[in-house]
Amino acid sequence: MQILLIHSDHIEYQVKKKTPVAETIDEDMKQGSMDEALTVFIAVEKVDETDPEKAVTTTVDEIKKVAGQVKAENIMLYPYAHLSSSLSSPKVAVQVLKDMEAALKGEYNVKRAPFGFYKAFEIKCKGHPLSELSRTIRVEGEATPHGAASAVSAAPAAGKEEVISEAIKAEEKAKSYWHILTTDGELHSFDDFDFTGHDNLRKFRDYEVSKSRAVDRIPPHVELMRRLEIADYEPGSDSGNMRFYPKGRLIKSLLETYVLDRTAAMGAMEVETPIMYDMNHPTLKKYLDRFPARQYSIEADKKSLFLRFAACFGQFLMNHDMTISYRDMPLKMIEMTRYSFRKEQSGELVGLRRLRAFTMPDMHTLAVDMEQAIMEFGEQYNMCMSMLDTMGLGLEDYEVAIRFTRDFYEENKEFITELARVVDKPVLIEMWDERFFYFVLKFEFNFIDAMDKASALSTVQIDVENAERYDINYIDKHGEAQRPTILHCSPSGAIERIIYGLLEKQHMRTQAGGVPILPIWLSPTQVRVIPVAERHMESVGEVAQMLGCRVDIDDRAETVGKKIRDAGMEWIPYVVVLGDEELASGDLSVTVRSESQPKKPKLVKMKAWDLSARVQVEIAGLPYKGLALPVYLSMRPKFL
Repeated sequence: MQILLIHSDHIEYQVKKKTPVAETIDEDMKQGSMDEALTVFIAVEKVDETDPEKAVTTTVDEIKKVAGQVKAENIMLYPYAHLSSSLSSPKVAVQVLKDMEAALKGEYNVKRAPFGFYKAFEIKCKGHPLSELSRTIRVEGEATPHGAASAVSAAPAAGKEEVISEAIKAEEKAKSYWHILTTDGELHSFDDFDFTGHDNLRKFRDYEVSKSRAVDRIPPHVELMRRLEIADYEPGSDSGNMRFYPKGRLIKSLLETYVLDRTAAMGAMEVETPIMYDMNHPTLKKYLDRFPARQYSIEADKKSLFLRFAACFGQFLMNHDMTISYRDMPLKMIEMTRYSFRKEQSGELVGLRRLRAFTMPDMHTLAVDMEQAIMEFGEQYNMCMSMLDTMGLGLEDYEVAIRFTRDFYEENKEFITELARVVDKPVLIEMWDERFFYFVLKFEFNFIDAMDKASALSTVQIDVENAERYDINYIDKHGEAQRPTILHCSPSGAIERIIYGLLEKQHMRTQAGGVPILPIWLSPTQVRVIPVAERHMESVGEVAQMLGCRVDIDDRAETVGKKIRDAGMEWIPYVVVLGDEELASGDLSVTVRSESQPKKPKLVKMKAWDLSARVQVEIAGLPYKGLALPVYLSMRPKFL
């Protein structure tokens, strides 16, 4: 069971349209409202079918506990399938909801919204620290503590064994030596290092050592990705496969273009390779066992195939067939893999943080030797930092992990220390006595989210195995065939994970008393223009055309105040109000979100061309695309 509890001043819904799974209801359930209510959004899940009664009991206990904390006497139960991608059957869901309603009645004033209908609803959240809470309820024989989520392995198809690589098995057995490396080159044990002032590094250490990847509640970015109409779960697909709405697709496209532009400037050639491969291909089978990822496997034409989890296969097979000279090196190729697939464990699949199908920019570099590989590693390390900063994630948002074999460290201590000096802060070190994987050196930039979970973004690895495995050669200056050293680089990590990081960062910004905002080059709407009255519509259209960026117009039959509030809920960077006063003076009234504080908007008077110039400066040199939705808000569909 997934539940989202909102302590609300007011909740109101109205049934619009039934779906094929709608329950039979009386007329009085077609609309409903409550004041001073604890609104509980509920998704009944597959796992609840094992013991529906216990699922009801455990969930009701949690609702009662929160109701007591917020002193709520009114409870609205609201079925909300979007909280989960693994839903129970409609029959079970309806019965569970009815049983929860019955269990709460008598002690509380309870209303239940109907199951299986498209509904319009409005809710006003109170906004205190306990007004927004989420819980994952797991009932597996015995009820687990409220809010706890168990990590359940991704189940294979009936009668078929899940494919688990030897690298995963090796990873589980590998003995790691953990340290903190400071900028003076000293390795400290966890016990000896003072984590004062390094809270995120401490959280990252705890996350890495515990190896607990499952989450115990719904991360904040899940509500934001829905409210901002960026992305949502796709119930019609496998878990961990998302749908992206027009705004989300626009953001993804801009990020993808930016990565390709930056890597092209470094000399990377863009290629495209297949998404599925023969599991019994001798070279690929060996590589499968060296990569720590769970694969999707499928059967077709009496062949066992797997869906790629990276672009390595296609690029290495391409390298094998190429004629390469030492003059061509370092040689770089990149693919924006839409998609790569990894059968992550189901307890880890929440929102955009960890997916089974994701967009991964995957760049590989062939270097003539280890010396050139190390030089390239350093350059790509700096490139990744610069790219993340432009995307809106700075050094303060992530921690650095550097992983290597002991032999490599002993031979390259100064280089590894320099990596810590570049970021100017301590970094987490993982060292192995022997090499378990195909790389001898690897770094990751790890974002620390609102739930203290770490997620890898950028990474570069030095690979010392695959040139031989794929029989990749280059011709040196003496005309002899040589094996290159290979670098694997994902300059940003998965594109979806960047969006997750941005949303989580802005949630934490809000919690700290700031105003959330996306980088303006990624904002689906950069400027919104609001007419004061119908007679101003023509002038509003003229201003919108002058601005030369992603401008939309709020022409809805709403008050100006509501339009301004709605623009704030969408994080619009610049909001222009145009009425008689502005037309008379020639100055626009502009709310500048980046300079505003909660309940203290920054209002500036400026000419239309000054606003246009300001926006152009902010997006200069970055990818640009037009609006993903109609210009006029009255013509836009609602996706949620």
